Amino acid sequence: MTLRQTPLIDQHIAMGASTADFGGWDMPIEYEGTLSEHKAVREAVAMFDVSHMGTTLIFGPGALDALNGVLTNDLEHITDGQAQYTLLCDAHGGVVDDLIAYRINDANIMLIPNAANSDAVVASVSAALTPQGITVMDARDDHGIIAVQGPESSQALAAIGLDQPENYMSFIRSTWRELPVMVCRTGYTGERGFEIVAPNAALVPLWRELAAQGVIPAGLGARDTLRTEMGYPLHGNELGADITPVQAGLAWAVGWQKQDFNGAEVLRQERETGPTRRLRGLIAAGRGIPRPGMSILDASGQLIGIVTSGTYSPTLARGIGLGFLPPDTPDQTEVFVDVRGRLISFTVCKPPFVDSHVR
Repeated sequence: MTLRQTPLIDQHIAMGASTADFGGWDMPIEYEGTLSEHKAVREAVAMFDVSHMGTTLIFGPGALDALNGVLTNDLEHITDGQAQYTLLCDAHGGVVDDLIAYRINDANIMLIPNAANSDAVVASVSAALTPQGITVMDARDDHGIIAVQGPESSQALAAIGLDQPENYMSFIRSTWRELPVMVCRTGYTGERGFEIVAPNAALVPLWRELAAQGVIPAGLGARDTLRTEMGYPLHGNELGADITPVQAGLAWAVGWQKQDFNGAEVLRQERETGPTRRLRGLIAAGRGIPRPGMSILDASGQLIGIVTSGTYSPTLARGIGLGFLPPDTPDQTEVFVDVRGRLISFTVCKPPFVDSHVR
């Protein structure tokens, strides 16, 4: 299979990136090293090429109301110029994808789905909205996204003359070097940051000018350690067709007062009766790094769950992970993860593992 590449692939190679298959895309995993790139985001500023993510445009009279009948969260809770975390579920309450919706106005909304799920999102939303006269356009081939993340991200954008929104989960549409860009106060790292949605022609100049200002490139390795420290879910790990928002701890991203949305009946029933499992955090008591697929056992040795995400936390200097456990498992419970045949002690906790600084 031929891997897809973003318009920035030559920049990545020139900067020494190690690349690998990610959702069918040839993406940088690291440049100088995941630990140093992680530290740059937590302490200064770094940039990620996330142009593999989808860009889906929804427009036409009544677009917002129609889309609101599909996605879980309530677009009426935000105003024009604001963004919202939401989910697209199937009829059984399983998660097709989690995504960010950008409300431009009542007739114009942009969705950013995950890379591997972009086609599924476009197909599902199109099936629901096209019969209502709403246009659904897949614009991923024409646009890319650069994420600039870290406490010094505002200074980096100002240094290259890029306008920026003030508030978290807000965005502005502007121009840069006479090209249209959307600058969003969003990200996947837990730090103050921005995501720049721009036409392909703007991506290389943006990347080069940010690099000239000392913004270091970071790969998907650091993106994963950063998001795991925040307890952010990853589709295919903590979200999927067999996982509901209620189980994943994302009930806050469901507009329960709305009359309808995909999977509403099933999710309301699960909310009332309670889920059979809940996503929890795991932090190592000593040495040991959990990895996806590893078994989680209770004190008696009984299997009670499976690790969905696990990594070494550069901030905490210990292993952390996520996994689904029985819903009544209290915080501070000691459990054991089978790490390559060794039972390593972990403590159950509620993510995030480190403080968020997004605001």
